[in-house]
Amino acid sequence: MSDTRNTHASQDSHKSQNSDRGSGGVDKRPGPMEVLRQARAQLTELTGMTAETVSSFEQTEDGWSLEVEVLELERVPDTMSLMGSYQVELDADGELTGYRRIRRYERGRADAHKPGGR
Repeated sequence: MSDTRNTHASQDSHKSQNSDRGSGGVDKRPGPMEVLRQARAQLTELTGMTAETVSSFEQTEDGWSLEVEVLELERVPDTMSLMGSYQVELDADGELTGYRRIRRYERGRADAHKPGGR
């Protein structure tokens, strides 16, 4: 009988360990692709403007930092539409903690070459 009790005890222990890994136990952080999707969706919801692309992102000590290209004013032809680059900060869980526009430009314009810069 002691073998049966040990088996049941070990099964119960195994079940509780597995349930800890699921919905309530270990905290699962979002991966890079999920962070990118969340950032675009949250910025679009807050600003009411279409977040078109993420031009850069990196993981920081506090979470994530992204640069997102946003359509600010649609014009015809499309190359004359006004775009904005936004610096977006997210916490480690992928929740937006702040944003700011760092640049505004026409879609059809390339970045100006800076003398001496690379």
